[in-house]
Amino acid sequence: LRRRAVALAPAFALATLTLPIRAQEPAAPPLFDARAVSVLHEALSGERAKDHVIQITRHHRIQGARGYRDAARYVLAELRKAGFSEQDAYIESFPSDGRIRYQTWQSPSGWHIESAELRMLEPFQERIIGYPEIAMSVMTYSNAGEATGELVWVGQGTSDADYAGKDVRGKLVLCTGYGGAVHRLAVLEYGAQAVVCYLDDERAMEYPDMLQYTGMWPRPEELPRVTFGFNLTRRQGERLRALLAAGRRVVLSARVTGPGLEPGSLDVVVARIRGSERPDEEVVVSGHLDHPKESANDNASGSGAMLDMARALKELTESGRLPRPKRSFRFLWVPEWYGTMAYIDQREFAGPALGGKWLANINMDMVGEHLELLHSAMVLTRTPASIPSALNDVVAEMADVVDRMEVRTPRGSQSRFNWRVTPYSGGSDHMMFIDRQIPAMMISHTPDYTHHTSEDTPDKVDPVELERAELIAAGALWHLANLTAEQGVDLASHVAANAAARLGDATRTARQRAIDSAAGAGWFEASNVLAHALRRETAALQDVLHFNDGATVRAAVASLVRSLESLYGALWRALTESAPATAAGRERAGAGARDARVPVRTTRGPLDFALPESRLPPDRAAWYRQDMPLGGNERFELVNFIDGKRTVSDIRDALAAEFRPVPVAAVGRYIEDLAAVGVVQWK
Repeated sequence: LRRRAVALAPAFALATLTLPIRAQEPAAPPLFDARAVSVLHEALSGERAKDHVIQITRHHRIQGARGYRDAARYVLAELRKAGFSEQDAYIESFPSDGRIRYQTWQSPSGWHIESAELRMLEPFQERIIGYPEIAMSVMTYSNAGEATGELVWVGQGTSDADYAGKDVRGKLVLCTGYGGAVHRLAVLEYGAQAVVCYLDDERAMEYPDMLQYTGMWPRPEELPRVTFGFNLTRRQGERLRALLAAGRRVVLSARVTGPGLEPGSLDVVVARIRGSERPDEEVVVSGHLDHPKESANDNASGSGAMLDMARALKELTESGRLPRPKRSFRFLWVPEWYGTMAYIDQREFAGPALGGKWLANINMDMVGEHLELLHSAMVLTRTPASIPSALNDVVAEMADVVDRMEVRTPRGSQSRFNWRVTPYSGGSDHMMFIDRQIPAMMISHTPDYTHHTSEDTPDKVDPVELERAELIAAGALWHLANLTAEQGVDLASHVAANAAARLGDATRTARQRAIDSAAGAGWFEASNVLAHALRRETAALQDVLHFNDGATVRAAVASLVRSLESLYGALWRALTESAPATAAGRERAGAGARDARVPVRTTRGPLDFALPESRLPPDRAAWYRQDMPLGGNERFELVNFIDGKRTVSDIRDALAAEFRPVPVAAVGRYIEDLAAVGVVQWK
């Protein structure tokens, strides 16, 4: 959305359109208050944020573990230094023992170990790895214990076929699969004592001393039988494998000390800057605080940036350099997914569509990548089609403002800003907000070869990139929290101009669907794409009213909605004239017969990722491994579209417009299975 102009063919009758059209040169007037942006730029500090990153990475902060609590206490202590009172900054704790469930999510166990060591006894003696000097060397949620035995190579170790013809009972297994999955088979099914995993992918070939962290993540019924496991580098793993391949007898000795699995808690750090006019309405900044020791960009970077943002906004509003925001700011440092689910389960957590007062969220997850070292780019992930919002256009415009600024720090890089806006994708806590109908975007980076490895260290965190991320998030949310009537009219015009361009893009997609789809369904799919695009864009425009619903803003939004509807008509006429549709071609043929059943959700928050497959009979669950056509983002959105009003066919059509045509039978089957496991019922 880099100030895109509306560039559509003359056949689309733009002469009838009254929307403002944004030219690229000269640039349109800035959306934001220049003084507020300047003050934020001066107050926010990527250098301070990086100092927080360094401190946070010293904690082995696994969800539910004592190390996480230590990191949470550090965050709270820094908030106190910044002037937050006990009423405005605190920790909310939720029990976490590996058995308690929050909606459909099983809490992780608490966890703490004191030391660990893996040694080779034969064919020669040496110490291979130890804890705490390499924190990721022990698989998270390992229990305490000791084991001595022969080492057996089992390949990936994640399928029964890997154990065919091999006796692993009473032995240790060497593998390249994910630790928890291997432990479930090798130890719990085939009687091995412990697991030794090493990273064996393209990254590991280039960085052979990189170590990937893995975890047990035991199910409740498995807790009494959990043993332990170690993570090694590729260099270490390949050396052990070479000894075995040469016919050598390899004997290892391993021990882990400490309580291991224990009752714990999910600690959510909360900080709030109260609004002056509508304090019950809030904009929210979130980021997960957890991950193993080190884990700098993921996600000490987001947590450190949030701490600096909270400090700066507190100081600016207390000093009077910025007025107190009209709406409240809330900061949430969470244990990823699990802590946010506990918060959803126990607290009021909803957007306007569900009667709530949380108006927008920006999730900060991996925001400090050194662009030159990691060859990375900042990614601004849009809200999905299930929750259109003006937030997308505000954040994109703020990123464009930051791109034009000179953001430099004494110890930062000289990198040029490299950023892009991308369609919705999941993978972090913004999913939790979206599920509760709170418009949520994520600031992140990709690619990052250090992700979930021992190479994710503070030296790869750039104060300049931290400050850019802080400016984008703080500037966008400050604008929305304080939106005046004049700014509301301008924002509505800005959203409408971008909406016009997106409608043009949707028309191109519709035309391609008409050409490519199976005979008899092409024009239905084309009309479906364009109709949903109009609904999405008008809803995004109307979202402006959640931030200012004054008479002039309402009038501007209503006028611009009519203009979008007029543009939609012109685009559809031009499309049908360029490739006329037959009457038969407008039927649902390829989409499948209509399914008028209406599902209703029975839980809150995104569904556990293993549902419904994990609770289905084996013959029914096999469909998910063999024939299920929907990907993870599509399944997430499917559940978001279940609102007690849409039929199965309505949900299918919404998914098809956002992603790609899918059979209504597949959507119906998935919802039937959700009903079978009790997370959905039929209206």
